[in-house]
Amino acid sequence: MTQISAQAQVASAGVFDESSVQEMELGQRVESSDGRTFRYVKAGGTALVAGKLQQAPAITANHQNIAVAAAAAIGATQVTVTLGATAATANMYAGGYMIVNDATGEGFTYQIKSNPAADASASLTVTLHDALEEALTTSSEVQLIPASYNGVIVNPTTATNHPVGVAIKDITASYYGFICTKGVVSCLNDTATAVGLGVAPSAAVAGAVKTQAATLHCIGSALIAGVDTEYRSIFLQID
Repeated sequence: MTQISAQAQVASAGVFDESSVQEMELGQRVESSDGRTFRYVKAGGTALVAGKLQQAPAITANHQNIAVAAAAAIGATQVTVTLGATAATANMYAGGYMIVNDATGEGFTYQIKSNPAADASASLTVTLHDALEEALTTSSEVQLIPASYNGVIVNPTTATNHPVGVAIKDITASYYGFICTKGVVSCLNDTATAVGLGVAPSAAVAGAVKTQAATLHCIGSALIAGVDTEYRSIFLQID
């Protein structure tokens, strides 16, 4: 069953710790005494750099809009799907989600508990935290979405998932630590940002923000005028 927990509180100094061992649930939201919020994450294959915007792990295109391989009844906690032409690693989707995007059962979101490894174009059985609320048939299609905080990466110039926060310290690749998701934080600027206006991920400089345009996703606002290539203060509003 999907776990529900209360928000934790931490002292400000604690958010600068990192560890090679997981010490709390990924995605756990904590708050410092001044009201800033942070999420506990695992760094991806490249070290996180303080002051750079981070993104959730890239979504695998060949694991989207895929067919359910065998009918699954209401109450089932395992669903077998047929992957596209990309293999899956063991527990690649643990903590992530199975979205039923078309046909019978569409509109439901289920959190994934675990999955084995599977070859490209092969069958994969995902185990869910919660039982199916509506039966699935072989006409049903699903999306497999990775956990947002397991393997975060520097936000790329072409988005492959959604922004999750700003690194507040350098975190070693594959280590665990905190990123900021709300409040005052230093962040790399791409071009000059204007005081009070919204900021959005840059499409030109990885890990940077720029003044929000109408077509961009707003993640916060500038506190002072930004300067290209400098790390300037923003008020982050992801959480």
